[in-house]
Amino acid sequence: MAKDRSETDLDRELADLPPELRWREWMRRIEAVLFASASPVPRDDLARVVGQGASVDLLVEDLAADLDGRAFEIAQVAGGWIFRTRAIYAPAIRAAADVEDQLLDLSEFDVAVLAAIAYHQPVTRDGLKDIFGKEIGRDLIGRLHARDLIGTGPRAPRRGAPYTFVTTEQFLVAFGLESLRDLPDREQLMDAGVAGEAPHIDYG
Repeated sequence: MAKDRSETDLDRELADLPPELRWREWMRRIEAVLFASASPVPRDDLARVVGQGASVDLLVEDLAADLDGRAFEIAQVAGGWIFRTRAIYAPAIRAAADVEDQLLDLSEFDVAVLAAIAYHQPVTRDGLKDIFGKEIGRDLIGRLHARDLIGTGPRAPRRGAPYTFVTTEQFLVAFGLESLRDLPDREQLMDAGVAGEAPHIDYG
């Protein structure tokens, strides 16, 4: 969200309201911001609409409790909060709404390559070749790029300075992760056949 917008027309403190109504209004402001945002909203941005010293975490916690039993929930992903539909309603959405799961048209191997990038980033195509034992096509990389699941990282410090690939904020959002620290244990993915044992990649 923009950081330089004017806040002069927003009464953040709401000193004329009794404490209970003030807290409720702050909750509704956070709800409105999350509802209007297509990407996760960080704590600092939410703090711009509530009183100085008010706990954004507690306000979000109370709002989440207030939404209990509703079809959507607040998720903490990619360093912020976002509204998302509860998983139980995914079949209903796919059946009736004009939405498309961006991962539906990715093959199992596409997802495996995405997992390898997530765990070994920044990684080059040659690095991915070392991991999978075969060339990774530019079309596959293009599919992941097109869905904004990966982006271009720093050039590798080697002959030709090839590009590396890294995951994006959209990757975290798509998989419901707050950060890369929340990735499943690599051994769990190996047991599931999603990720293989990878050699050390030397960029030197």
